Amino acid sequence: MKVTVVGAGNVGATCADVLAHKDIANEIVLLDIKENFAEGKALDMWQTAPIDLYDSRLIGSTSDYSKTANSEVVVITSGLPRKPGMSRDDLIQTNAKIVKEVTEQVIKYSPQAKIVVVSNPLDVMTYTAYLTAKIDSKRVIGMAGILDTARYRAFLATELNCSPKDIQAVLMGGHGDTMVPLPRYTTVSGIPVTELIAKDKLQAIIERTKSGGGEIVNLLGTSAWYAPGAAAAQMVEAIIRDQKRIYPCCAWLTGQYGIKDLYLGVPVKLGKNGIEEIIELKLNAEEMELLQNSAKSVREVAEVLDKMNLF
Repeated sequence: MKVTVVGAGNVGATCADVLAHKDIANEIVLLDIKENFAEGKALDMWQTAPIDLYDSRLIGSTSDYSKTANSEVVVITSGLPRKPGMSRDDLIQTNAKIVKEVTEQVIKYSPQAKIVVVSNPLDVMTYTAYLTAKIDSKRVIGMAGILDTARYRAFLATELNCSPKDIQAVLMGGHGDTMVPLPRYTTVSGIPVTELIAKDKLQAIIERTKSGGGEIVNLLGTSAWYAPGAAAAQMVEAIIRDQKRIYPCCAWLTGQYGIKDLYLGVPVKLGKNGIEEIIELKLNAEEMELLQNSAKSVREVAEVLDKMNLF
């Protein structure tokens, strides 16, 4: 069993490290375009195996996709962060070309792989990988909801002074300011969160969740990597182990929630085939309006990609 992580930066390296410690694959390939970068990180990680007692063999590669052949799952973290003065359209144009090139190589050597996309802008980069791969959309999945929900749950655990293990939540929509946390579907050991926290405090946590990525950037001067890397690894584990886990993921919608031909965050069942089911919750009017607004925002970004005529 082989898993590949493309991009050995902070997010990709964290994902590979978490996967190795889970011991779910015989081989984890870490690939990057920077000479010897992936090789060095993979070697460093492999040297923790005798300490942390795992068997997953880590292999680094500089742009040699032949080493990724027959991967069960491929995680794509490649792309550039948005720089000062760079417009959203510039970022999409740059990263879409990178994700397209990576996906072409991934499918060439692993035509049966499930692809987990982490590159930003997340929703449109997942769309890019789907258009490039030309495979069943159930095998091309974006990682966003798990990360956003984790932030939401972490903030709630801090406010309630309880274990984050006991908090379950659902979050939908695009990965950004228009995401839709759902308090009505948020519980603490089965107790509705609305019974445990004041409405104003809950709303403050929801707003903090929406800007969770920006908060990290303001503190570190760069994007987060521990939580995104761990979130991607959790998706890989659900697929490799055929766990049938219910997670919020970026999925291709074909009419669910009244939305068609768009990658958007919704609850799904993850298993060996990728997305095995898209779960349709019964949203109330307010929740549905928020989701539709989020979809509209994501579609505007997707249209930027469509106008690039890459496909």
